[in-house]
Amino acid sequence: MRTLIYSAFVSIDGVVDSPGGGSEYEQHRSGGWTYKDIEFLPEAYAIKGSEMEEAGAMMFGRRSYEAFAPIWPDIEDFTVVKEIPKYVVSTSLGDDALVEGWGPQTILRSLDEVEKLKQGDGGPILIAGSAELARNLSDAGLIDRYHLLVFPVVLGAGKSMWSETDKDKQRLALVESETYANGIIKLVYDVVR
Repeated sequence: MRTLIYSAFVSIDGVVDSPGGGSEYEQHRSGGWTYKDIEFLPEAYAIKGSEMEEAGAMMFGRRSYEAFAPIWPDIEDFTVVKEIPKYVVSTSLGDDALVEGWGPQTILRSLDEVEKLKQGDGGPILIAGSAELARNLSDAGLIDRYHLLVFPVVLGAGKSMWSETDKDKQRLALVESETYANGIIKLVYDVVR
């Protein structure tokens, strides 16, 4: 069985919206909050490199795919994931919208298809961005691990990594944590089943 990992930059109040500045789909009033007024410390972001090196596949929601796919294939920092499989969970994206030159790409049309993919063989599946997808996968009990970089900022508005669905309590087990001089906290949690 494969491990499904949600990786996110998150504010203290749970917002994951537009951490790098936004896109045409995410026009957040505080876009770019991960680098504005926060000292850059490379060690705080080391988890991003290691999780991409360990990923056996990546998964996106439609909007995150449409934002990342035209850019990521040509970014040198992301060449490590260029050839691994990418999965886009969408009921509306057409096969003709998949970009060329970014390794194998498959559209999954339902959470049942995500669950079936998890049952197969292979390395971890890393979800980048994709707040709505992450909420839906969490609500369905499909996320196995969270990689969170929590930033010392309260944004007050924006997409949350958590849904407001009335569901049973979900316990998490802390696997790793580290605090950095710029106030960022790394938290890695496994979902307790």
